[in-house]
Amino acid sequence: MITSAQIRAARALLRWSSADLSELSGVGNATIKRLEVMEGVPAGQVRTLMAIKEALEAAGVEFIGAPEDRPGVRLLKQVYQASTRQLDKGDYE
Repeated sequence: MITSAQIRAARALLRWSSADLSELSGVGNATIKRLEVMEGVPAGQVRTLMAIKEALEAAGVEFIGAPEDRPGVRLLKQVYQASTRQLDKGDYE
């Protein structure tokens, strides 16, 4: 599972707003904001967290570690820019 900090960090790496993540994951913006302020693994439905995780992974985020052991995120080679809806290979190759 993913942590609230990983969700926030992944959005920051992608330069996504919570509205961008909401649109691309199908999870409500208010729900995303609520999940992001919780500590550790947010209390929410598994399918909601999976939708968020899958949207971020599709954009090039890799979740590393485990919630209880050095959780983190990093970018893979291609990054999806939500504002342009295109793959931007740029410096990530």
